[in-house]
Amino acid sequence: MRNRSVGVALSVVLLSTLVGGVLGSRVLARADRETERYRVFTAALATVENEYVEAVDTTPLVYSSIDGMLRTLDPHSTFFEPRQYAQMRERQEGHYYGIGISIQAVDGDITVTQLFEGSPAYRAGIRRGDIIARVPCAPDATAQPDAKAAAGKPCQDDTKGWSTEDVVKRIKGPKGTTVDIAIRRAGVSQLIGLTVERDEINITTVRTAFMIAPGTGYVRLQDFSETTDQELTAALKKLKASGMQRVILDLRDNPGGPLNQAIAVANHFLHKGQMIVYTRGRVENADDDYRAVMEGEYTDVPLIVLVSRQSASASEIVTGSMQDHDRGLVIGETTFGKALVQSVYSIDSAGLALTTAHYYTPSGRLIQRPWDGSFDEYSLYALRDQSGPREHPASELKYTDGGRKVYGGGGVEPDHFIPGAIEGFNVQPFTRAIFQRGAFISFAEKFTKEGDTRPAARSAATHKVAPGWELTDAIVDEFKQFLVAEGFKMDDAAFNTDRAFIKAEIRFEVDNDLFGVEEARRNLTRVDPQVQAALGYLDEAKKLLDLNKK
Repeated sequence: MRNRSVGVALSVVLLSTLVGGVLGSRVLARADRETERYRVFTAALATVENEYVEAVDTTPLVYSSIDGMLRTLDPHSTFFEPRQYAQMRERQEGHYYGIGISIQAVDGDITVTQLFEGSPAYRAGIRRGDIIARVPCAPDATAQPDAKAAAGKPCQDDTKGWSTEDVVKRIKGPKGTTVDIAIRRAGVSQLIGLTVERDEINITTVRTAFMIAPGTGYVRLQDFSETTDQELTAALKKLKASGMQRVILDLRDNPGGPLNQAIAVANHFLHKGQMIVYTRGRVENADDDYRAVMEGEYTDVPLIVLVSRQSASASEIVTGSMQDHDRGLVIGETTFGKALVQSVYSIDSAGLALTTAHYYTPSGRLIQRPWDGSFDEYSLYALRDQSGPREHPASELKYTDGGRKVYGGGGVEPDHFIPGAIEGFNVQPFTRAIFQRGAFISFAEKFTKEGDTRPAARSAATHKVAPGWELTDAIVDEFKQFLVAEGFKMDDAAFNTDRAFIKAEIRFEVDNDLFGVEEARRNLTRVDPQVQAALGYLDEAKKLLDLNKK
């Protein structure tokens, strides 16, 4: 017995030595190959730096090479330059310090494209379409006591031709400090000078939550950040106190965000222990099952989930889990189909979002759409119209808890398909073009609020309106003439076909500018075809919930 034990032990030692030798050789060979690749890259970079006809900043070359490398993998692995990475972290964290605007360089002008409601910029009266014409002379406006002109006015630089990054450096700063800027507004002859106090800017993801009908709550979840669960908890609590017995969760055009927030959102409507999503990958800790960790507070509330062709990632996790557990009725279009999990790695001040796993819905669906080699067809998915449910191979068939058929292979298909490319409306190409080129936002500049006393309230607006204002046929005709003046080739047939959408969008953009996003969304939902259809399916959602209870 003793001799046999010794023999077994020796065999184990020899086997371990052989395995270790083979693995060691593989590791060394891989290390040698990686060293060779690094040498080739650095040699090429050094040659460009030393021999190119002009002096070259190699930083953009390195960043571009990383980006190019990732683009050979999949459509979602992405490299973020330091500025982009900082902006991404702001969106994820849900707050930053500044005046509360998003800007973009348009024809050399730094143009305001978005304001955060309640922000210092909003309170000052800055509007979308305004041009940030002048900013402080130094990046840190709090360190400028000697940067004053003789007349006592703040020293400012003209921003014509500047990058957005340069302007952001001048505007952002510590909470409680002020920044002196000047804006140019269409139709106003002189610059509008403003002193704006910086504050904490909260980037909310639950943009609106209100009672859309007696007993029915409506929640618009625009995207996901680290504050989403906190925001949704507060919104649902408010609606419950207002008598909510049913709820419509609007995830249309929601591009997604942190996985943990998708799980938390789904948990509100599921029983403890129910699967929400599971991930599978090849790296350590990539395989994980995520279940509801507590009993949801709204498991007995009939639910409708609204989705569109641009609902993706985290919003698809929520939608898929509701559908697979027969917990909520899905209305709208087939979602985008992104089932890749990105892990974000910090690289110095830059960032790398790398795909490390696939995620699957509770029934086992992989909803990732296939992509072409250049990603073009994949990326342009949202621009193509949908005609309804598509053909599926038998291998993609799965079943919900209640035995309903569902399919993987390309997005979450709604239980009731209702096309609606823009705000629930299925519009003509002409109308999409004027929407995408910002014509409705530009036209809204012709309106101002009655009694507006904000510092930047000066306007060339021809319409002064109050909440509940009347959108007349004359205003619609004025918009039509505005389009012609802006260089659009008029398509009368399309204009008349989409007249309901055009009226709805004019009102939405004016309300959004002057009276806030909730007032704007309330009025829009009254005519939004997908929302109105959802209201008609609430009884079916109740029956689905009853099925879920069995």
